[in-house]
Amino acid sequence: MTDLFLTNLLPQLASGSAHTHTLGFQYEGLEGDRVRLRVPYREDLVGDPETGVLAGGLVTTLLDHVGGLAVWVGLKAYQPIATLDLRVDYMRAAIPGRDLIAEARCYRLTRSIGFVRAWAFEDDPADPVAAAQSSYVISAEGDHRAGANLRARSGAVRGESA
Repeated sequence: MTDLFLTNLLPQLASGSAHTHTLGFQYEGLEGDRVRLRVPYREDLVGDPETGVLAGGLVTTLLDHVGGLAVWVGLKAYQPIATLDLRVDYMRAAIPGRDLIAEARCYRLTRSIGFVRAWAFEDDPADPVAAAQSSYVISAEGDHRAGANLRARSGAVRGESA
């Protein structure tokens, strides 16, 4: 993995898009193959004003985004990806007034899919608010047309005539 990717591009991918910037996502760093993000507690991110608990959608978005970052860490470079499947298990409500941290690790890469485990917590990863299991489709290098990932038969893409 290049130093340029780690020091410049990965932090920008973590918080540089419009929605992650608006939500306040902050790049916390990389430890081995685990990437970490933080979202500071804010009143406008609360899902239940009576309890002050952060919105579940925020937790899901954080886990999805940190999972994508983990795929890029596994690839050791930026390539277009998209969430293919995301399962989130909520174990407890986030503690009101506390920042939420998310960590993710890409534990398997194939030619076209990255598999990730992620968890969200306040202080201790062993006491998670939620855990996620997800997969991300990795775009074919160079060709982004519909069907470009299908193998050609006699010069034609499956389902098309030559």
